Amino acid sequence: MELGGVVQTIQVAHFRLTYSRQMCVVADPRETQEMVFDAHVRAFAFFGGAPQRVVYDNLKTVVDTIFVGKDRQFNRRFLTLANHSLFEPVACTPESGWEKGQVENQVGNVREWLFTPRLKFTDFTTLNTWLATRCQELAGRRHPTELTRTIADCFADEQPLLRPVTAPFDGYVEKTLRVSSTCLIRVDRNRYSVPAIWAGKVVSVRFTAETPRVVADAQIIAEHVRHFGRDQLICNPWHYLPILERKPGALRHGIPFQEWDLPAAIRVVRDRLLKAPKGDRAFVALLLLARELGLEVLEVACELTIEAGVISAPVVINAMRRLAAPTRPAVLESPPTPTLRLEPLADCSRYDSLREVRHGH
Repeated sequence: MELGGVVQTIQVAHFRLTYSRQMCVVADPRETQEMVFDAHVRAFAFFGGAPQRVVYDNLKTVVDTIFVGKDRQFNRRFLTLANHSLFEPVACTPESGWEKGQVENQVGNVREWLFTPRLKFTDFTTLNTWLATRCQELAGRRHPTELTRTIADCFADEQPLLRPVTAPFDGYVEKTLRVSSTCLIRVDRNRYSVPAIWAGKVVSVRFTAETPRVVADAQIIAEHVRHFGRDQLICNPWHYLPILERKPGALRHGIPFQEWDLPAAIRVVRDRLLKAPKGDRAFVALLLLARELGLEVLEVACELTIEAGVISAPVVINAMRRLAAPTRPAVLESPPTPTLRLEPLADCSRYDSLREVRHGH
């Protein structure tokens, strides 16, 4: 398999409904538990529901212990998926291929139908989209027992009997890790950044097939796109912003900031400020304000500053404050002053009558 120009070995999950023979193939980079969860979620979404029973070949990510006969101790986290989707997991007897013959006999066919010749895709997302489309096309073949009907026709009868999945399943695997002094955690041979305030503290890491999420104090404090190589460093520069307050010089040589993909207008302002004395401290002040107001506000303020021709930190800060200021309410027009239908007449003679009153002692 060739993904992104690199030839690599992938893992394929093969699901097949018993009556209709409708199949679903999902590709993942590994056969870890979170990948198995991701395959189930994709398969149930493809089928439009979950079957009542699902038969497994004693996967280590599904079965912890094999007892005598059909007794199994299933993985607790996997049982969470089964209870969520309301299906009964059943494990095959070891070395009994006839118990899963429909899937066992199709391994060679799936390789021929889907993976010959060698496929070339940019990533797993496009690959799984193509596999889902190809599985729908293969459903147009004739059913092996209902000779007058196709697999798609039989699946149309079987699909209403599946249990609909009303809520998505969060198929993560959780581990407890300590954040290093450089604000990093190691997940699956790669390092991911965590906000600097959590350096040296213990956090919970929930990693799925696509994202590792760092959780502390009952909230998500960091989230990254998962990488599957080795010894890769995935940093979010915003996690190191508190360090810049104490050491603004790290903006020039710090690894998290060297390849920071900032908008073009912000890069122009940054490069201009860094040429001036104490320019790194001035740009850090802009970043601190952008953390409060948003990076979009900083980008627009930098564009306005460049158009004005005077690039300096106070000018950018002033523009950011004006952009983030709440809009003034519109001036309300007062209603017209009411007028009297019958205006009173002025009679000054009444005051003359008061002068004629005599007061006695």
